[in-house]
Amino acid sequence: MPDTDEIVYFDAILTPNRSLSERGFAIVMSIVGVVSFLTGMAFLSMGAIPVIGFFGLDALAIWFAFRWSFRKQREETRIRITASSLDMLHRKANGAEKSVSVPSGFARVELAEPLSSDSWLRVEHGRTGWVIGRFLTLPERKSLADAMKMALHRARLERHIA
Repeated sequence: MPDTDEIVYFDAILTPNRSLSERGFAIVMSIVGVVSFLTGMAFLSMGAIPVIGFFGLDALAIWFAFRWSFRKQREETRIRITASSLDMLHRKANGAEKSVSVPSGFARVELAEPLSSDSWLRVEHGRTGWVIGRFLTLPERKSLADAMKMALHRARLERHIA
């Protein structure tokens, strides 16, 4: 996103909510490992040797699921509103980036109400629209939509006053 000397009315970075910190992940995996080991030893004492491998596979599957989830949480969207433009930069979890810049005077923020699970927050310009914040909760989408509408309103006022 270009840095200019313009007044910035809105600047936010949207990221998915983290369900578990790295420390929490270490604690959970330690608990899973200890429980799997102790249960595996109990089955080993009963003569069920193959069960130990299945407990190991379960622990490995849980570890991979958490790692996949953490990778998806690296996604982010940056939104910046100035008097001249609304800039959006979306960075996927794999590092791929998409950016778009539209004139703030013609940008619209739309959120279907009443709020439901399919109420997507969209930024529209002409016949083109971009869905943003898919990972946000409904109240977060509503709050973001209100803040962006207010910022666009203030940005348009600057254009008309200046």
